Amino acid sequence: MDFRLSVEEEMLKGTIHQFAAKEVAPLAAAVDRDGVFPAKNFKKLGSMGLLGITVPEEFGGAGGTYIDMMIVTEELACACTATAVAFAANAALFSDNLARNGSDYLKQQYLPGACSGELVAGIAMTEPSTGSNVMSMQTRAERRGDHYVLNGSKILITNAPIGDVFIVYAKTNPSGGSDAISAFVVDKTFPGFHRGRAFDKMGWRGSPTGELIFDDCIVPHENLLGSLNRGTDVLMSGLNSERLAMGALSIGLARGAYEFSFQYAKDREQFGQSLIGFQLIQDKLVTMAMHVEMARLLVYKGAAMMDQGTRGRDANLLASYAKLFASEMSMTATTEAVQILGGYGFTKDFPVERMMRDAKINTIGGGTSEIQKMIIMRELLEEQHR
Repeated sequence: MDFRLSVEEEMLKGTIHQFAAKEVAPLAAAVDRDGVFPAKNFKKLGSMGLLGITVPEEFGGAGGTYIDMMIVTEELACACTATAVAFAANAALFSDNLARNGSDYLKQQYLPGACSGELVAGIAMTEPSTGSNVMSMQTRAERRGDHYVLNGSKILITNAPIGDVFIVYAKTNPSGGSDAISAFVVDKTFPGFHRGRAFDKMGWRGSPTGELIFDDCIVPHENLLGSLNRGTDVLMSGLNSERLAMGALSIGLARGAYEFSFQYAKDREQFGQSLIGFQLIQDKLVTMAMHVEMARLLVYKGAAMMDQGTRGRDANLLASYAKLFASEMSMTATTEAVQILGGYGFTKDFPVERMMRDAKINTIGGGTSEIQKMIIMRELLEEQHR
């Protein structure tokens, strides 16, 4: 059991840290204020070979590991949450999933563009009347000759207002229970593909979120992802990497809040001494630092298990542990950072205000904290029956 990063991983971490500090962080406030997609950062991530970090090199990826994915996500989130989300949506939610489940045709068709940043990608699962209850989705896909016809809508979809291609889940066998859903790779150029409204959000403002509408949308048969009626396999295969990536994003965000508030506490004087000299402030900073490290151990252990090919109960349980703890921790840490800055922390002149707003969705997206607790309890109960 070795908790040290390898030489290559340390080099990756250093490279992304420098890139984030010099090119990502200076744009973060404007990206949040204007609510614009960080296109400049996104293109650079593509040119650096990071948007397909776990994708085999033959399809335009970097051939890296899940540990690599967590390193990049954390470093980007420490500087700009929107940029980290842009990375994760392409690298974890779309490209990694397609690389694992797609046919050679689909990989050749979409992965090079997604890895280079030419394509902005995402997944479309949530619907207006179905959030956590995925199996009750209403979007339908019907086979007609050499294509499928999709009808329905998806809501609260990352990159919906600007995306080029999405993994879309739809029911293909309404009476099939767990074998009712199929996954499709849907291109914005397909007839019947429409964008609905975009949302003005509290946080993640530089990550466009909106609605997708499928009105007799024509999807070629070869764009079926995985097997017919086995979309849950595709979905479940990507949940752990998604939850771990959300955990890494939470770590980066909390670390950014900790680092800023630590420096502020050193520089700010009250009652004749710096804030960091007060025990109550020290307590807050120590707790933040400790919890960031605890979350990192969970997330990176989960990523290491995925790199080792661990699947099933152990991997699922750890991914839920990591996502739950890290996301809740990021909310607490950013709130404490605002508290340390006092009135200044409540203004947009300092980044901790943005970080606190960004942190809230971490406890909701990728499976709410309540859903993670349900998953964890289910696994613990099954363990007791063995």
